[in-house]
Amino acid sequence: MSFGKNLQYLRRLSGDMTQETLAEKLNVSRQTISKWELDAAQPEIEKAIELCRLFSCTLDNLFREEMNACDGAYSNLRVELVPAFRYVTHIVVSSDPEGDSIDRVMKYARQNGVENPRIIGWDFPCLSQEQINVYNMHGYAAAWILPEGLTPPNLEIHEQKAHKYAAIHIEDPFSNPFVTIPNAYKTLMEYMRLNGLEHKWKEKDLIPCFETDGESMDVYIACE
Repeated sequence: MSFGKNLQYLRRLSGDMTQETLAEKLNVSRQTISKWELDAAQPEIEKAIELCRLFSCTLDNLFREEMNACDGAYSNLRVELVPAFRYVTHIVVSSDPEGDSIDRVMKYARQNGVENPRIIGWDFPCLSQEQINVYNMHGYAAAWILPEGLTPPNLEIHEQKAHKYAAIHIEDPFSNPFVTIPNAYKTLMEYMRLNGLEHKWKEKDLIPCFETDGESMDVYIACE
């Protein structure tokens, strides 16, 4: 664990706050911030408490945790307006649903002459506790984003209006997916909290969060 790395991480999540800006907020010099981040010095307790207030964290978070775990796997934290799109989706509930659901929407695309479809996906949460705890099952929804002007017959088509999302890029999500992908969501939620962005997840016909399919991945969370 490193206080200096934690401080750099919190600064980066806070809109890429500069050392100069943080120094002004704490009434210290930029050189002092630099020494803290290099672990060449640590703040007095009053300044540490100010940091906790500024970043809405605890002293334990700052000094005892590795807040930037897997941080090197992520880049391009941002807020973007995702344009309106139409999509076809398929939901699978099983012990390993991702592959089956993605394969099905890939099949839909190829049946309609699209060889390199844009695919997104998200966890499907509507399962019973028996399915989860006894049968070790979970759900996954994959969606094919329809190209403009294409309306496949005999498939239910959904529409989503343009909406603002917070997003993060994962360069190698499948090297350790059960750690890297959940931590991407955790990092993105922390970025949203520090920048005053509220997760919007109850609006009808809005996908509250999703991830892109491929060798690299972008995770999106809808926000106000």
